[in-house]
Amino acid sequence: MRNVLARKRTTAKPGETVPVAPGGLPVVGHAVKALRDPRGFLRSLPAHGDMIRISVGPLKAVMVCNPELTSQILLNDRTYDKGGLLFDRAGEVFGDGLVTCPHAKHRRERRLVQPAFHRSRLSGYARAMTEGTALLTSRWRDGQVLDMPAEMLSLTMHNMFQTMLGGTLSPQEMRQLVSDAIEVQHATYRRTFTPAVLNRIPTPGNRRYQRALAGLNNTVTDIIAKAQVNPEDHGDLLSALLTSRDPGSSGECPAGGGQSERLSSTELRNEVLTFLVAGSETTAITLAWALYLVACNPEIQERLWAETDRVLDGGPVSLDHLPDLKLSNQIITETLRLYPPAGMIWTRMVTADTQLGGYDLPAGTTIAYSPYALQRLARYYPDPEAFDPDRWDAEKQHSTPRNNAYLTFGGGARKCIGDQFAVTEAVLALTDIASRWRLEPVPGQNHPAITPSMGPRALKMRLSARKVSQRTS
Repeated sequence: MRNVLARKRTTAKPGETVPVAPGGLPVVGHAVKALRDPRGFLRSLPAHGDMIRISVGPLKAVMVCNPELTSQILLNDRTYDKGGLLFDRAGEVFGDGLVTCPHAKHRRERRLVQPAFHRSRLSGYARAMTEGTALLTSRWRDGQVLDMPAEMLSLTMHNMFQTMLGGTLSPQEMRQLVSDAIEVQHATYRRTFTPAVLNRIPTPGNRRYQRALAGLNNTVTDIIAKAQVNPEDHGDLLSALLTSRDPGSSGECPAGGGQSERLSSTELRNEVLTFLVAGSETTAITLAWALYLVACNPEIQERLWAETDRVLDGGPVSLDHLPDLKLSNQIITETLRLYPPAGMIWTRMVTADTQLGGYDLPAGTTIAYSPYALQRLARYYPDPEAFDPDRWDAEKQHSTPRNNAYLTFGGGARKCIGDQFAVTEAVLALTDIASRWRLEPVPGQNHPAITPSMGPRALKMRLSARKVSQRTS
């Protein structure tokens, strides 16, 4: 009963300090528990209170375990600014891109990037997405076993490259780009919980990270330089970034004390890397999990096949089909709830003395929250561990309304700018794959291990071709 009351309380008594999570050890704090079973550790924290202190290696933070309090953080990005170890490490890769930049730079960055994600451009992006998915799946063979996370990352990287840069790479260059992106993403999480001094030692892992980051930088820099020679709008994301102007700027160069009305070459590099790397992996993770979860639930799989066959009627999927792909959309939403990409833990930095949940938080405090843990709270999601796409069906009695406990895309002014882009790509890809193929995990693939970025690790799935009449390509 005591834990139940603690979970419901959202205001501290006067003078109370944020309690420390139980189970910590001298020096290492909660590192052993968190590294041994990170998902179990995060899911255990809400039972001990709405706010609780944790210590994992170099990360010392106040963990917020209440969705309403988390919403307050997201809506006040001036007081709770982007910061903390995770963003420090991500900043090494993406600089001051839209995801990592501080509040002082965010509004201008958002205004300059927003046109690239305008609804009017989505149809062009969707065509590139569906063409990319059709190209990939046309190479699949009946009975083939695939490493699905790697396959989906190849797909989303190819699609992002097409929609963002409007160009092509040779197969060898694309494989290297994917390899570099994977290494950088995984190393970023690893380096977050590693003391800074160890990140500077030239270990094999650190050298791989530096080589991969240099490769990504060189590829993106070359592409931007070529695009700047002909900065017309070709319908891709980079064109939109090159032609975007900020009406709120002074028109001066940053060096002159004002804000430039255009993105500089460095800012372009930051934004392109952010969307190319982070955007590709997050959607790939979602698709890999969705395909696995559907395969493990035969009744849902049969319903998905029925929907795709009815809506597509033997033809290729397109953006026009999106309103009728109800179950596909619910599957993606439920997958994002269970496995929010990069949603293990996020951090913010308190910029001025404040109060949250009745506790005093001095400036410089690191605040953390976990979309993964919050989106599995039973008081918001009945049977929270179950894969139930119908919980998002507004016509069902037990449907789940959108609430503060759904944090996959964040909230407030820093809400993910590419949320519709990502969901559209995932729904179209899932529909296309379901219309052509049956997938099943190979033996021994139940409950696959999870990477630090929430992706399934080495998930092998076997393909079986579906017979669909009247299909046109």
